[in-house]
Amino acid sequence: MNEVQTKIAIVTGAGSGIGRSVAVELARGGWSLALAGRRAEALEETAAAAVAEGAEALCVRTDVARQGEVEALFAAAHERFGRLDLLFNNAGTFGPGGVPLEELAYDAWRHVVDTNLNGAFLCAQAAFRQMKGQSPQGGRIINNGSISAHTPRPHSVAYTATKHAMTGLTKSLSLDGRPYRIAASQIDIGNAATDMTERMQTGILQANGELAVEPVMDVADVARTVRHMAELPLEANVQFATVLATNMPYIGRG
Repeated sequence: MNEVQTKIAIVTGAGSGIGRSVAVELARGGWSLALAGRRAEALEETAAAAVAEGAEALCVRTDVARQGEVEALFAAAHERFGRLDLLFNNAGTFGPGGVPLEELAYDAWRHVVDTNLNGAFLCAQAAFRQMKGQSPQGGRIINNGSISAHTPRPHSVAYTATKHAMTGLTKSLSLDGRPYRIAASQIDIGNAATDMTERMQTGILQANGELAVEPVMDVADVARTVRHMAELPLEANVQFATVLATNMPYIGRG
């Protein structure tokens, strides 16, 4: 394997939805992949789709909220591929939907924070260490933010708080990565059609208290955007990108 020409990516939350779509799109571009997620069978399905596109894929069952499992993921990827060019920091959860703030259980809050924020930090830290120490030095970290990094939905305090925090994480990674050719960016996604957004098409609570069906977009459009960001030279960076269903109620939400 030519370690410089063959790009290596770790994709978290790769078992379904955005993670799977991005993994397959990167595979089409000739990337080799380490696929991380909590469901081994789902990871294998993503790997099969990536291999069908001609890629090499490694599956590592990982709960990103557990430091030891994150360390094992990056060690396995390094042992297999020798370097890391991209982390797509994608794993996340909405948490319990429709729960008013005053009724949200602390354990539910902690679960969302541990997955969305602590997990993103652990993965970014591990990627940063490897990218800083490898030769050629450098790489790219793309964090999956959300429209909720800008504007919340009703009854989404945990998810919204973590996605606002993701923006701070992205900015700090960008600043601290400058001396080491580590570029960091964030993609904020609105209403990509996945299992996690099925409720958008049946009616979801709006800021005015009404339920409304919201438009969605093909998740493949998100994947193509991530691939474009990933394949820029390290001298260029899409710092923040927003990709959303054109007519979703975001501009003017509320």
